[in-house]
Amino acid sequence: MDVPIGFKNVPPNLEIVEAPKTVSIDIEGQERILKKLRQDDVRVLLDLGSVKKGKSVLPLTSANIALPNTLTVIDISPQTAKLMIEEKIQKRVPVKPVIIGSPARGFSIKSVEVEPKTIEIKGPESAIAKIFAIKTEAVDITEITGNVQYRSYIDLSARNVNIDNPEVVVYITLKKGE
Repeated sequence: MDVPIGFKNVPPNLEIVEAPKTVSIDIEGQERILKKLRQDDVRVLLDLGSVKKGKSVLPLTSANIALPNTLTVIDISPQTAKLMIEEKIQKRVPVKPVIIGSPARGFSIKSVEVEPKTIEIKGPESAIAKIFAIKTEAVDITEITGNVQYRSYIDLSARNVNIDNPEVVVYITLKKGE
């Protein structure tokens, strides 16, 4: 049976960057109970209270597995979980609005502003270090004929990046002609 791996006691300043998603376990016990056993009835939980930044290899034993009392774990594969742990950092980056479409004929964009202009992002050091600006989800201005403001959200497709408030307001000012 393949069972998802869960984690507890993750230090608040650290983040899991790489980890196995599941572990395969063989279980023995009364046939009647085994037939009714669902994946939700079995939990694999690793305690990360003592991990440090960097690579960690943790043993997977029956002590990490919670199952109904009358059942026994007879095999675990793999027998270790290889993790990559990084320091969780935060930094402030500019917000770049993404505009698609064009205003109605006879109008052009005079300015595009976003509020807030910068936003604080949080996540593992390797992901955050590569981000110098963050984009909004696309704002469609097709055929608009006047100044508008749109509520938009930060595009969170970047892996392992967290934002406390992903909502922003994009202000678009048009000018006539061109």
